[in-house]
Amino acid sequence: MKARTLLCGAILLLAAGGVAHAETCAGVQSAVKLTVVVTGATPIKGEVAVTVYPDNPRRFLTAKGKLGRQRVEAAEPSSACFWLPAAGYYAVAVYHDANADRDFNRSLIGLPTEGFGFSNDAPTKVGLPPFSAVRFKVDGPETTIRVKMRYLG
Repeated sequence: MKARTLLCGAILLLAAGGVAHAETCAGVQSAVKLTVVVTGATPIKGEVAVTVYPDNPRRFLTAKGKLGRQRVEAAEPSSACFWLPAAGYYAVAVYHDANADRDFNRSLIGLPTEGFGFSNDAPTKVGLPPFSAVRFKVDGPETTIRVKMRYLG
């Protein structure tokens, strides 16, 4: 009888969408976790690429400069998490890969045709924001930041 009750409970939990599972974070598990919540992706299709960079302006947005990247399904909101090596300063860049081609698409004149954003919601009037505007501090064992998607078109 107990096994039957447990089975029924498990089926109800599955039906309610409450499946218990370990959150999949990028990186090597550590005592410091960063969660990035991205809002404003429109239309809600494709993927959102979330990239974390170390506290080094020369590595920011370079091909081999990232600390970690996660591609998550576009949603409102989208969320990605990362295990970080230690508390300290980091920077985050995101883009909405609406067509899921794993490339940040640009127009013929070089302007982004897909949404993008940065930690601290750093402004981008012309060109990239300065690293100092994107940099943020991770203090404790769990930090959550929010990034708002921007579109030029």
